[in-house]
Amino acid sequence: MVRAKKRLGQHFLHHRAILERIADALAPAQDDLVLEIGPGQGAFTSVLVDRGARVSAIEKDGELAAMVTERVPKARVVPGDALALDWRQVAKANPADRLLVTGNIPYQITSPLLAKALEPPLPRRIVFLVQEEVANRLGAKTGSAEYGALTVGVQVIADVEKLFRVPAGAFHPRPKVDSAVVRLIPRNAPLLSEDLRPAFRKLVVGLFGFRRKQLARGLRELTGWTAERVSGILTRVQLDPQARPECVSPAGFVALLAALIDAGWTRD
Repeated sequence: MVRAKKRLGQHFLHHRAILERIADALAPAQDDLVLEIGPGQGAFTSVLVDRGARVSAIEKDGELAAMVTERVPKARVVPGDALALDWRQVAKANPADRLLVTGNIPYQITSPLLAKALEPPLPRRIVFLVQEEVANRLGAKTGSAEYGALTVGVQVIADVEKLFRVPAGAFHPRPKVDSAVVRLIPRNAPLLSEDLRPAFRKLVVGLFGFRRKQLARGLRELTGWTAERVSGILTRVQLDPQARPECVSPAGFVALLAALIDAGWTRD
């Protein structure tokens, strides 16, 4: 038995009923291509294979990769860093194939893994097990305390559902916090084009960095523009200058970015 490695944030889930519920959320059909991030000891990998999916997995821990290869021989396990590898290449996906992506995601790399999962060509479905706090942020409504830059960055590309909570006691070793399962369904037409993503991130992260400030003030500090120029932009996109960033919907941020670029804001 390979022991969990704290430095890799490993917490293994073997509760069969919970694993079946996660598989239900992913809903792989016979012969669907599934990419699993971090299969751990292979418990969920086995569930997916039993459902007839063609499973490829990326495991950073070489010992665990060898273990899963032995335990679930029908799965293809590639040792390596999920942030560095080409997921479609690992899954041997053809250009027309739309992957299903899943995994129990370590907290310390949740945001970059989400960003990678939402890179084109977009998967058909993504089901991740994440810390409950992250799940709440991903599915947060505009204006709520959990709503932030992560929420906006994901929701412009995908619809998000927080499905169910998984208590800390279901894992071994037991983590300090509870987890939750989230399902992301990428939009057929994302609100934001791929080429605008860096500029969008700069805008959203920048404004949420001034979370306690009114929108007009934060936008002035971010752009270096005059109050009059900023006011004109906000009026154009029908945003209240006195509102705070958490009151702006994902679509509102997209409209704001377009207006800023039209007015000469640099994307660099």
